[in-house]
Amino acid sequence: MTLPLDGIKVVELGQNFAGPLTGQILGMLGADVVKVERPEKGDDARGWGPPFVDESAAAFHAVNQNKRSITLNLKEPRHLDWLKEYLGQADVMVQNLRPGVAGDLGLSGEALRERCPRLVVCALWAYGSTGPMKMHPGYEPIVQAFSGLMFQSGEDGGPPVRMGTQVLDQGTAMWSSIGILAGLAQRERTGRGCDVDTSLFETALGWLTVAFSRYSVTGQLPPRHPTGSKQLIVFQAFETKNGPLVVAAANDRLFAKLAVALGRPEWAEDSRFTTNAARVENRDVLLADVAAIMATQTRGEWLDALSGAGIPCSPVHNMHEVDEHDQTAAIGMIQSSPGLDFRTMGLPINIDGSRPALSRAAPKLGEHNAEIIGNALD
Repeated sequence: MTLPLDGIKVVELGQNFAGPLTGQILGMLGADVVKVERPEKGDDARGWGPPFVDESAAAFHAVNQNKRSITLNLKEPRHLDWLKEYLGQADVMVQNLRPGVAGDLGLSGEALRERCPRLVVCALWAYGSTGPMKMHPGYEPIVQAFSGLMFQSGEDGGPPVRMGTQVLDQGTAMWSSIGILAGLAQRERTGRGCDVDTSLFETALGWLTVAFSRYSVTGQLPPRHPTGSKQLIVFQAFETKNGPLVVAAANDRLFAKLAVALGRPEWAEDSRFTTNAARVENRDVLLADVAAIMATQTRGEWLDALSGAGIPCSPVHNMHEVDEHDQTAAIGMIQSSPGLDFRTMGLPINIDGSRPALSRAAPKLGEHNAEIIGNALD
């Protein structure tokens, strides 16, 4: 299968999560990605276990496939000079080194473009490439807290809750990849590369777009809700006899269907509930009644009844249930890493009806030194 980025060469100075995932996305789209790591220990994420697979943490494998690995000590002038020379063959450089390090090493976009005018240089930051916090380091939970994203999660009156996956690292990798692809497209027109900058903080603020729009109009802090929305009613999880079910009656037509399915058809004509605005005003009464009814049957019974009535709903699955579901199998998102007893998620897109495949397992530290560097640093 010919992939969109076949022939594109990427050098990744990535560590931890967001930078390496950017490299993996490009690699899964066909680019030749060379990961540059420190000698001896390499990317810190190699040690982020247990569990471990083939001597590196499972988390490392999850974001470092479809790459080759070389080791360079960038404090050594000859290693740094070799890298700068090698970048002359590359189309893209991705880095999320500690703030300030790339500039100190002469690896900023401005410095590199003097010798590599066609190079697209992508830098991932914690808080952004400008401003008083430009030089501050940051990890996922720190920036979730700083951005207000963590404050939005959880129940009213309860403590803030970290979101249950790396939404900022993964989102920032997605934005980086989009920016790099745009930079490559621009290069086709102009012949010159460009700088792409993004950060975990910018990604967090992007996820807050809808909540902020409400705040900007009302001046009030957006309400928190554990499973749904306080602006759409009925739109949340309810406990059944054997586990929670999310119900999303997101408009007046669906609410009328829900009323019938719950055995309360009169609700659709009740002035307290006929519009979403009215349901929001009277949500405490309405949601208490819905919860009491939902608790009378099992999750499966309600799933059949509500789905049969055309009302969007879903069980709250755990990881095992997702793994075992026929829909997960049908779309082929879960892929096996070549040569390893390790499964991971593939790229969430299809190209001409096929999902890009994993062609390489995550590399061992410095596995490709001989292949790429050879005797150049002897």
